[in-house]
Amino acid sequence: PSFSPLPDTISGLVTIKVGDNITTDHIIPAGSRMKYRSNIAKYAEFVFEPLDRQFYKRASETMRKGKHNIIVAGDSYGQGSSREHAALCPAFLGVKAVIAKSFERIHMANLINFGILPLIFDTKSDYNLIDRGDELEIPNIRRRLSNNEQIAVRDKSKGGHEFKVCTQLTKRERSIILAGGLLPYIKEGIKGGGERR
Repeated sequence: PSFSPLPDTISGLVTIKVGDNITTDHIIPAGSRMKYRSNIAKYAEFVFEPLDRQFYKRASETMRKGKHNIIVAGDSYGQGSSREHAALCPAFLGVKAVIAKSFERIHMANLINFGILPLIFDTKSDYNLIDRGDELEIPNIRRRLSNNEQIAVRDKSKGGHEFKVCTQLTKRERSIILAGGLLPYIKEGIKGGGERR
């Protein structure tokens, strides 16, 4: 799939809300029947299948409406094997952000590489106020990310309730997210006269 730069505003729906200790097997199942690893469009049909068989349908519908998909999660999101498809396939389905209580390090790196913004609740209890289907808006995200500022999220389905999130990204990781992922980040560097580090 092609990846576009991070928009000025992430505006979309909470397409799924999951709990703690979500593994990459929950996100993209494994097994002998999964023969589509080189066919991202087909493989994406199985995202979150073990938890919610309707996720692909909802995510596709959200994209058709021109909105982003957002995942909300509890603690330790992305446990288990380091498979890249657990980030690549959600990115293909228009997921622009995952808001979680905490992330596993390797999966967070994979999210960044595929242009998905990993956000962490400043106050963990804000997780309880969000429901699947809520419409969230994250305004001025490019500026806030560039300046490493605190980020505000508005829940438009809850009367504009606002909660704070943060990132744990290095300057390079922020640049990768702004570019839309690692491949566009490297391409920008090559166009500029050399591969970016």
